[in-house]
Amino acid sequence: MTPLRFGMFTTFYPPYNFGGDGIDVQRTARALVRRGHQVTVVHDVDAYRALAGGEPPAQADADDGVEVIALQSRLGTLSSLLTHQVGRPVVHGSRMRAIVRERRFDVVVFHNASLVGGPGLLDLGGDALKVYVAHEHWLVCPTHVLWRFNQEPFDARACLRCVLAYRRPPQLWRYTGALERRLPEVDLFIARSEFSRRIHQQFGFTEPMKVLPYFLPGALPATRPVDETTSPHGRPYFLFVGRLARIKGLHTVLPRFASYPEADLLVIGDGEDEAMLRQMAAGAPNITFLGRVANEALTRYYAHAMALICPSVGYETFGIVLIEALRAGTPVIARRIGPFPEIVEQSGGGLLYDRDEDLPACLSRLQSDPALRADLAERGYRACRERWSEAVVVDRFLQYISDLR
Repeated sequence: MTPLRFGMFTTFYPPYNFGGDGIDVQRTARALVRRGHQVTVVHDVDAYRALAGGEPPAQADADDGVEVIALQSRLGTLSSLLTHQVGRPVVHGSRMRAIVRERRFDVVVFHNASLVGGPGLLDLGGDALKVYVAHEHWLVCPTHVLWRFNQEPFDARACLRCVLAYRRPPQLWRYTGALERRLPEVDLFIARSEFSRRIHQQFGFTEPMKVLPYFLPGALPATRPVDETTSPHGRPYFLFVGRLARIKGLHTVLPRFASYPEADLLVIGDGEDEAMLRQMAAGAPNITFLGRVANEALTRYYAHAMALICPSVGYETFGIVLIEALRAGTPVIARRIGPFPEIVEQSGGGLLYDRDEDLPACLSRLQSDPALRADLAERGYRACRERWSEAVVVDRFLQYISDLR
């Protein structure tokens, strides 16, 4: 393919990010650069600071060939609030339009558009091809996560009451048709799983969507590498990796480990519910909270775990941690909800459970059967190469672009 100029607009981008969406934008940008394309990423530092209340942990500057433009203003939180309320980039709009004019992008990709510009962002780009990647369910849900009243999966609309339960101001533009008027500006909408595509349709999104999953960066050898490092933990353990928030479901796992002395539970991550979760686990010697862990160390924790536990009680769009575990040769135990059944069934790399009381049986089954663990590990790794590798997913993305052009 002839080298293209990509402009990516996103609210969050490392180190100014909270989760998988920002990491995926970075991985995609770097993968496109490795294929000879030019990539400019524009992200909103004001939005990150407004939500995080400060600066991210320091990171070394990346020499990866990606041009990164960080939007920030003296208005700070007010800038993000204005975008949130009126649905367009009030403070940073003129600068973004200037960036588009100067760089003359061939393709403009919108990621997590909520606070970087809202629906008013979607007509940015002139004659460039426009792609929207649905990392969240923002197109159909004001809270982005289909987590009603901040306590249960979303099954029917109650948007105003739900937003108030989150203690957020209602988004005025959602009642004006602003989003619907701008959707035709976009040439391609991408969902990250078949589940996400279905639930967009279920809640009223009528534009066609293609499915393009998340991917693992770099080349994956034909044979799963054997991890020869020593275990980072002295006892057999299961692993939880993710944000410490109720929607991720860790609170449903802790009581099960309090009565499962055969193995430990290691918890990696931080978040708004950390204090509550630590209190729940107080007195259980086989539960350890590790906080944030650097990527190199995280790989070792994956590789030596009996399994990764994914107990989310809400609807994710994909589940990066599942494929990260499978790449490391670690099976997954996931709740049968959202996209998790899709990933587990496509890979053959794990077990699914329905009720909280079913989890201990899954733990015991995997821990007591090394042959089963080895079989799931091989299946999961093979699926990573065939479905979720950089070569497969990024090439498919570029084929979508080529078809549009």
